[in-house]
Amino acid sequence: MAQSRLMSLIESATNVIVGLGLAVITQLLIFPLYGLHLDLTDNLRIALVFTGISLLRGYALRRVFVHFGART
Repeated sequence: MAQSRLMSLIESATNVIVGLGLAVITQLLIFPLYGLHLDLTDNLRIALVFTGISLLRGYALRRVFVHFGART
C-alpha cells in the first residue's frame, strides 16, 4: 500500500521537529567553539530556517520515492 500525501507530510514533520530540537542544542554547544555567540532567539531563528527547508526537502523526496515505487 502506498503512503498517502498526508502521512508523508506527518512523517516528514515529525522527523524535522525532532531535528529542530537537536539542531538548537547542537548550535548552542558548537557555535561558541567557533566564536559565534548568539542568544537563544537567534539560534531558534536559524534553526527554523533550516527546519523549513528540511521539511520541504523531506516531503518532496518522499513523494518522488512513492511515485517511482508505485510504478514497479
